[in-house]
Amino acid sequence: MKYKTNNEIDTQRLLREEQRIYESRIEGELSRKRKRFRLIDAFSGAGGMTLGFSKTFNHAFDSVWANDFNSYCVQTYKTNFGDHCFPGDIVDVLSDPATEIPQADVVVGGPPCQGFSLLNKKREGDPRKQLWRPYFEIIERSGARIFVMENVPQLLGSFEHGEIMGTAEAMGFKVWGDVLCAADYGVPQTRRRAFIIGCKFFNPAYVFPPRKTNFDPSKKAAQIAFLNGNGYLPNAERWRTVRDAISDLSSPVGIELRNEAPPLDLQFGRTPTPLSLARYTAIPGEGMNRFDLQKTAPELTPGCWIRKESGGTDLFGRLWWDRPAFTIRTEFFKPEKGRYLHPEQHRPITHREAARLQSFPDDFVFKGSKIEIAKQIGNAVPPALAARVADVVYMLLTIDNK
Repeated sequence: MKYKTNNEIDTQRLLREEQRIYESRIEGELSRKRKRFRLIDAFSGAGGMTLGFSKTFNHAFDSVWANDFNSYCVQTYKTNFGDHCFPGDIVDVLSDPATEIPQADVVVGGPPCQGFSLLNKKREGDPRKQLWRPYFEIIERSGARIFVMENVPQLLGSFEHGEIMGTAEAMGFKVWGDVLCAADYGVPQTRRRAFIIGCKFFNPAYVFPPRKTNFDPSKKAAQIAFLNGNGYLPNAERWRTVRDAISDLSSPVGIELRNEAPPLDLQFGRTPTPLSLARYTAIPGEGMNRFDLQKTAPELTPGCWIRKESGGTDLFGRLWWDRPAFTIRTEFFKPEKGRYLHPEQHRPITHREAARLQSFPDDFVFKGSKIEIAKQIGNAVPPALAARVADVVYMLLTIDNK
């Protein structure tokens, strides 16, 4: 099924092939294939993207090289994938004559995105916006035929997005880009991330975005689209929820990393101040937030929240049991930063609960302090989302090899 020109494309055949690959992966067949592909993960973080492409998610990709600036991320990556993640500033790493970038089929990665973030609107000249350039150097030196770049949605349509597209096309890649919602792909979280896919031998716009495996049961339009097969795989299920992800976990014990087998190793809590505990108790209902706190206990409400009469509806918010979580960020243990309160217990979510809401399996090992592990969890690409992207990447590579 190797396509040489766009005129030869059989869309229905591609859709059947995508479905076959997805079903084979879910059944564990892809990970047993003798034909495997080589993967590089630049700006790897803890390795959420690699995990989605790996045997853990029943995929046929082998990680051969990775890099991250954060030494704790490197420790985590090495523990889970092998001793081939190199620490340091990517510019310095690539400038070192001793650095050898191995040949690979795919390069994945998310160049640091803070420069594009809505949380950093004033950073017009942020140098982190240019870290996609060494990412493309890795692509060129590895000879990769496909790349997968992940970033915040604000990247799309930016000046840098235009530069990225131009660079990729000059290197011979055909490029597709759009925003994907993690909940549509089996992650119990409505995180939205931009993906840019480049392929040298096929236009990825014919096969991306991956068809959705889950639909929003609260929206009639989504259910109709699912029933009509519009953008969904057959047998798509409802969005996974907070209840699906964490309801089986026991209450947290202690406030430190626990020397126990997972999931209990990360199922620890915090010691709230009496004021914090009083605030948690004042908003006991699912979905409540700082505005409810102001109504029920104005004497407990910070003055800055009272003065800010609009926006910030997720601050000090409780999760709903039967909805996905909102975006899990690096400070999920601080309710004042977002909707991170447990649906019914008077506490913020634990590290283990956050990891599950990011779709990390319990046996994935995180290294570092509590703060560093929280950063790794919050910054990661949800592995289940990465796995669906990997399904289509795998399909493209098998098409090219036939």
